[in-house]
Amino acid sequence: MELLLSAFLIIQVLGSVGGYPSGAPTGACEDMMPRHTGVVPQSSPAPYSLLTNARTFQPGKAITVTISGPEYRGVLLEARTAGSTSALGSWRLPPPDTTFLLCSGNPHGAITHSNTNLKGNATMYSWIPPNSTKPIFFKATVAQQRAVYWINVKSDALLREKAGLSLATGASAGIAEKKPLLVLLVCFLLSNVLQ
Repeated sequence: MELLLSAFLIIQVLGSVGGYPSGAPTGACEDMMPRHTGVVPQSSPAPYSLLTNARTFQPGKAITVTISGPEYRGVLLEARTAGSTSALGSWRLPPPDTTFLLCSGNPHGAITHSNTNLKGNATMYSWIPPNSTKPIFFKATVAQQRAVYWINVKSDALLREKAGLSLATGASAGIAEKKPLLVLLVCFLLSNVLQ
């Protein structure tokens, strides 16, 4: 009996030392710490960035988010507003090797890994914005492996799109940002043609 009890305790201790290969626990929603026992986040700058397909959002119109950088095995991804630890909006059907995580009372409030298979730049996450007037950003914890992970990986903030004022969205937003004179020239030419 004593041997059986010892074996049970060893199994329990070994089980608690590991990470969460099937996804982050709901307790990680607010601080986004993965709860990997005996391991701390990397102090070096993250080799990852969160990229979006737009610089603005409209309630109900999907935004695509990708994690750019080396392949990774674990992820916790949420949308937030400044000063809040609550997950915002809803994620669409998770890509392969990921799943929804119940955060802030929302069953689709976050995305996490469903296994430790490699995920990469081709993994795209689709998010539906709520009816919010505040700027929104995406925040992630990304794990290359159990003991190597980065917290607080953030995207640039997305502003709510004002009706009728969107000059450039999606892929064309990059052109407007990198070549504003070209955009002005095109606008000038269009105004002259339409007169």
